[in-house]
Amino acid sequence: MMREWATVVTWQDGIATLHSEVKTTCNSCSARKGCGSAMLNKLGPKNAHVMQIASEKPLQPGQRVELGIRESSLLGSALLVYMTPLLGLFLLAGLFQMLFHTDLAAACGALLGGIGGFIVAKGVSSRFGDREAFQPIILNVMLPPDALRVEQESL
Repeated sequence: MMREWATVVTWQDGIATLHSEVKTTCNSCSARKGCGSAMLNKLGPKNAHVMQIASEKPLQPGQRVELGIRESSLLGSALLVYMTPLLGLFLLAGLFQMLFHTDLAAACGALLGGIGGFIVAKGVSSRFGDREAFQPIILNVMLPPDALRVEQESL
């Protein structure tokens, strides 16, 4: 099971809105100055993922929750997103090459097949994305931010 921590933004009627920050591995690598990926991470957007998940337990804003998703559903999603456009690219490129016998036709077929593959992947993912196996679940809930107070006695 893949695990990730998220922060509760709101909780209403059994639906929790969660905020999860995008993580990169650039902070743990020692080759930051000479790495192209580190430069791209600095230039790219600093987006966070916002999602809504069903939660029977009432949650408070600021509370941290651990989310989990099955590896099989994650691998299946990656396979769908990457392989469907690639398959469409090769099939239509080959078909256009056989029909028209030119490289320009093969390139146009590859472009159409790749775009068609993305459209098919989007349609299939929207149909299967609502299934329970593809939804993240809440594994652990930390204490609310105001639940634990430490008072210091003065001597």
